[in-house]
Amino acid sequence: MSDSDPLRAELHELVRATSAWVSWVQDSGAVELPGDLAAAEAAARQGVASTGPTAPKPSEAATSRPEAPPRAPEPHARPAPAASPEERLSRLRVLQTEAEGCTRCRLHEGRTKSVFSRGNPQADIVFVGEGPGFNEDQQGLPFVGPAGELLDKMIGAMGYGRDEIYICNIVKCRPPENRKPDPEEMEACSAYLRPQLEAVAPQVIVALGATAVQGLIGTSTGITRMRGQWKLYRGRIPIMPTFRPPPPICCGPPRRSAMCGTTSRQCSTSSAERPLLARSRAEGLARLAWEK
Repeated sequence: MSDSDPLRAELHELVRATSAWVSWVQDSGAVELPGDLAAAEAAARQGVASTGPTAPKPSEAATSRPEAPPRAPEPHARPAPAASPEERLSRLRVLQTEAEGCTRCRLHEGRTKSVFSRGNPQADIVFVGEGPGFNEDQQGLPFVGPAGELLDKMIGAMGYGRDEIYICNIVKCRPPENRKPDPEEMEACSAYLRPQLEAVAPQVIVALGATAVQGLIGTSTGITRMRGQWKLYRGRIPIMPTFRPPPPICCGPPRRSAMCGTTSRQCSTSSAERPLLARSRAEGLARLAWEK
């Protein structure tokens, strides 16, 4: 048995449990679920009525359906997407044009090309990195160098094609010598990042590295401590922090696949299951280990 078999089996079980949980929600006629599931369960143990439907007790689940699997934090309110795909694209084109001529911070002084995004603006998952490197600055696209090749392999392991996700960065211009962007530079570029993410309106954001997490939610906590712990972007979109992909020449490929090995075209998922599947795949990505 290969190293990936136990994890593949674990992810199969997670997808199966997710499907069962969705079925339970549909059967119960639930309209919404409590935002803090742990708090709701604690209240139920104390005899306090919950505002949402109560999940089956463990004794009942053993003879009926399984308990609901761990979930990402519920958004307080989902961002309102554009009225149509055409309007989304129009908003993103305007932002990209503005970013190309931006002089809000000093990073514009050394740029060759502004690096706005690549991928599908209607994707369920958005990957957010730190900023462009040399190759990205030359081509005007994010993650096209050696680290980008590794990221594409990671995305494939999640069951997505290269054109089925959306990728962007905290800053749109390359910092000198690939240094970490300053807080002032990240704040200046947030004028493009915030409306960019509002227009895409993803189900999940994967933050690649500590700088990406800092640029999204303002925390300076180290990525090792945050990795694999769900956060919320602007109180609405779940964020999964994980390590940024290291250049293969330094650190090698991932030690094992984090996903079940099927592509999104092979997986048959309903519209109700898509957000849960996106979150479970993001959790799997955060568990990836890198060879040193």
